[in-house]
Amino acid sequence: MQAVAQCLAALGRNDGCTLGFVYATDYLAASLPQIVAALRAETGIADWTGTTGLGVMANGRDSNGKGEGVEYFDRPGLVVMLAALPAEKYLLFEPVHGGMPPFERAHRAWLERNLPLFGVVHGDPRNPNAASIVAELSAATGAFLVGGLTASRDAFPQVTSSIVEGGVSGVLFAAGTDVATGLTQGCSPLGFVHEITDAEDNVVKTLDGEPALAVYQKAIGEILSRDLRRAVSLVHAALPVTGSDTGDYLVRNIVGIDPQRGWIAIGDEVATGGRLIFVRRDPTAAREDMVRMLGRLTSRMKEPPKGALYHACVARGRHMFGEDGAEIAMIREALGEIPLVGFFANGEICHNRLYGYTGVLSLFF
Repeated sequence: MQAVAQCLAALGRNDGCTLGFVYATDYLAASLPQIVAALRAETGIADWTGTTGLGVMANGRDSNGKGEGVEYFDRPGLVVMLAALPAEKYLLFEPVHGGMPPFERAHRAWLERNLPLFGVVHGDPRNPNAASIVAELSAATGAFLVGGLTASRDAFPQVTSSIVEGGVSGVLFAAGTDVATGLTQGCSPLGFVHEITDAEDNVVKTLDGEPALAVYQKAIGEILSRDLRRAVSLVHAALPVTGSDTGDYLVRNIVGIDPQRGWIAIGDEVATGGRLIFVRRDPTAAREDMVRMLGRLTSRMKEPPKGALYHACVARGRHMFGEDGAEIAMIREALGEIPLVGFFANGEICHNRLYGYTGVLSLFF
């Protein structure tokens, strides 16, 4: 439990704290029940929420009082942050596996009293309904949700009142909790938005009346078209978010190609009449968009944040920027040594949607 001891030393006094956020790398996934039990015993805080990722991150001060921002990838790592809130002002909830009636029956009284406007949730990527559960949960509660899907090569634990898995769980905050959020994309668009003129399930057959694969090859160029296996690792499909005033889009991997019929399959359902654009992973554009997002958030701030959460795609971090700590460094430059924890997720949650290749920053005031 060396990681627990180091986290507790860095936290210092926890007077008045009632809720803890805990994220661990998947190297510690099997030990998460013991980790949470030790945190509860040592802090006296009963309520915790969190999960595991292929990487975790933190910003603040270490056990020696030195300010630093850190990321832990592919090694044991544990990050913890505490919050002081009245117990009535937040609600930890067990996983929603599909269908909202059990959740609504269990928590109707609290929801009606507190009208939650914000929530932090964690989902199981093995649940095929994870995206729809997030959308339904946001609609049922009226809450703006942030968080991510567990990323792990082993177990897939989530932390709520107990260690759970399989659905979407987390914490809702009562109205009056002052939070600001920002979303940053990790891909840049190639060309223009296309109309899906023929589709079935997750298969795009034609775009703008042409075979979808031919349109994709025009977007990626002649050189990448010679190696479609490499191309699909770099250039993805994206579904523009209807009504977005910031040009948001949901990036989805291309999961199959039918060269004979000219069809492509993507990691989401699509419909004829929808819109699609191709996007490319772009470290320069991702860095610029991160700076823009941070600028928008800081321009709205009237006081420094008391704490923050950052949920980022596993394809960001060192895989996007070529080094550990790049995103934390940008956040530190913009916001200073605010307490922050987060993890690298298998899909990021913002508002009522499941994104990919993005970062979601939430500031608590």
